[in-house]
Amino acid sequence: MSLEKQLEGQVALVTGASRGIGLAIARKLAGMGVRLSISARNEQRLRQAAEEIGRGRTVATVRADVTRPEDIAQLVAKTESSLGPIDILVNNAGIGVFGPVQNASERDWDAVLDTNLKAAFLLSKAVAPGMIQRKSGHIINIASLAGKNAFAGGAIYCASKWGLLGLTQCMAEDLRSHGIRVSAICPGSVNTEFSLPHGKKDTSKMLQPDDVAHAVETILTQAPQSFISEILLRPTQKP
Repeated sequence: MSLEKQLEGQVALVTGASRGIGLAIARKLAGMGVRLSISARNEQRLRQAAEEIGRGRTVATVRADVTRPEDIAQLVAKTESSLGPIDILVNNAGIGVFGPVQNASERDWDAVLDTNLKAAFLLSKAVAPGMIQRKSGHIINIASLAGKNAFAGGAIYCASKWGLLGLTQCMAEDLRSHGIRVSAICPGSVNTEFSLPHGKKDTSKMLQPDDVAHAVETILTQAPQSFISEILLRPTQKP
């Protein structure tokens, strides 16, 4: 079976999918025959993303703020009612607040941790029972090399990504006996709207969103007896 058809008919939910990395992942999955649900906070961008991905493919859109537990519950419920049980969850939604830790506010902390870490916990917790019942499933958390490397001004963002990696590893141990693989992808700087304001880099040398989408494809198409638990993704040249 070709890679393009290996996931035919499976249901995937991708958060933060209206642009950047999330949109690239959604495009990749749609091209592999997945029945796709995409979510983001901006409804207009979400509709535009669905039109771009569409072209005869099954794409559901659900506007949701993943910092709100009630939105998460509705996101899962609407996805499953329109497409069926979720086979693949990609926790991609993320934000960053950068600057010296002494200048950071509790509001900054809550916004970043709720988006980057708590949402992944709540969404994974929502889909896990169904995956356990079916004895199969993939949960992929889009983390960052910032979850392994400290840098000045990155206290809150790094804390969220270090936490996400810890969550991923523990979830993987809890769920692997049920046939569920939980993995993390840790990209370096990616050429998106998120990365560009935070430094002057040569965008031609940066990772591209499709590079992260390819890593997702690699995880989802691995052999049944193997388990890629983590991918560290760097550009060939430093930007």
